[in-house]
Amino acid sequence: MSLADKISLLRILLAPCIVACLVYYQPGREALRLIALALFLIGMVSDAVDGFVARSQRQPSQLGTILDPLADKFLILSALISLSTIHALPEWMRIPAWFNLIVISRDVVLVAGTLLIFGFTGQLSVRPSRLGKWTVVAQMLVVPAALLGLPVKSALLMVAAALTILSGIDYLRIGTKLLG
Repeated sequence: MSLADKISLLRILLAPCIVACLVYYQPGREALRLIALALFLIGMVSDAVDGFVARSQRQPSQLGTILDPLADKFLILSALISLSTIHALPEWMRIPAWFNLIVISRDVVLVAGTLLIFGFTGQLSVRPSRLGKWTVVAQMLVVPAALLGLPVKSALLMVAAALTILSGIDYLRIGTKLLG
């Protein structure tokens, strides 16, 4: 297993730690919110680092092509769903359910499309588009904005939602080309 793959695994392991911090957070326990924020920021940085490591050491792996986007999904979805469903969190920290619905719907379409393409072609090709990468960055930025209570949270939600929808449409277009 390459170093880049190990960094992706670290991102997967950060997800339950972030959720635990948010589950046990209360207004008097600000340290838990700050730990969740720090862990998420580590996850964000590790996303860039694992790709850099794989390219610089010329160690791209089949496992890495699956593990990296999977780690992103675990990190992002666990934080977004927690920030949406844990009712003890203050309102300023909450993520609206409609945003999660958009993100999860796109991810379901991507997974179903990947499985469909694999079923028809026998090839598993997980290659994120540039728009897909920007979408992940936008989705990731929503979490620190929520945890910090930044006034740009609403604007980031709109930008991330728009990018999520556009990238979902783009992946559908790419998938139909591959199948057709």
